[in-house]
Amino acid sequence: MKTPVPKVAAIHDISGFGRVSLTVIIPVLSTMGIQVCPLPTAVLSTHTGGFKDYKFIDLSDHMKEYIEHWLRLGLDFDSIYSGFLGSERQIDIISDFIVKDSKKEKLIVIDPVLGDNGALYQSMNKNMVEKMKDFIQLADIITPNFSEAAFLLGKPYNNEIEDEEIKEWLLELAERGPKIVIITSVNNPNFKKGTSVIAYNKRDGCFWKVKCDYIPAHFPGTGDIFTSVLVGSILQGDSLPIALDRAVQFVSIAIRASYGYKYPEREGVLLERVLENLKAPVMSCSYEIV
Repeated sequence: MKTPVPKVAAIHDISGFGRVSLTVIIPVLSTMGIQVCPLPTAVLSTHTGGFKDYKFIDLSDHMKEYIEHWLRLGLDFDSIYSGFLGSERQIDIISDFIVKDSKKEKLIVIDPVLGDNGALYQSMNKNMVEKMKDFIQLADIITPNFSEAAFLLGKPYNNEIEDEEIKEWLLELAERGPKIVIITSVNNPNFKKGTSVIAYNKRDGCFWKVKCDYIPAHFPGTGDIFTSVLVGSILQGDSLPIALDRAVQFVSIAIRASYGYKYPEREGVLLERVLENLKAPVMSCSYEIV
């Protein structure tokens, strides 16, 4: 039976310390009125950005039985939302889950976590990149950052890119299957004050852009927060440009609320101070058509 609260199967790792992955995804979506059903891919004592000697527990051996129990229960998810996957095997497991559960209409969102700033994360390799290229074919929406988009397309990483070229990237990625492609952290030479999020919707052929003012800080987990707000917004019935705008503005608020405090950035943004902003009505929109 359909419940009044949308359900999301959130497939990510969970860290005991540091505001990333499931520790931000669950509160963000819950605040937006979405039930989060977590499927942990790994358990870590801390996240991997800025911490050493962390404990990492790979849950690959348990994920298949976990999913099979869900399928036997006939759980009706409104969305499957996948993020950090620790191995090629996990991509196969989640792909199988998406295919087996495809009889029910749902929003498939894949955040293809591979790297940042032109480099792969320590746990990633070229085989994972190739596997991810196949995996994104199953998605309705993908949300790579600029580096991850370059990896998926086999393009050289250049710190700045013109709008017309990034639109070509979006089209190329959309040709691989996703209905909506969103690239974050795009640096444009004509916008020196910050970065942009640029999206393409294959259904109507529209390109959208939301600018983000630069703040000289780097907090891990902001990508997870962005995609989570986007998913929650769409499940609430918002259009794509409104969902993009809400996600960008919320991440910007979270960074601004955190920047003035002198604490280690590796702990992530002070999410607890800004969660209530997610309940506010849409007051202004800064998106533009490109």
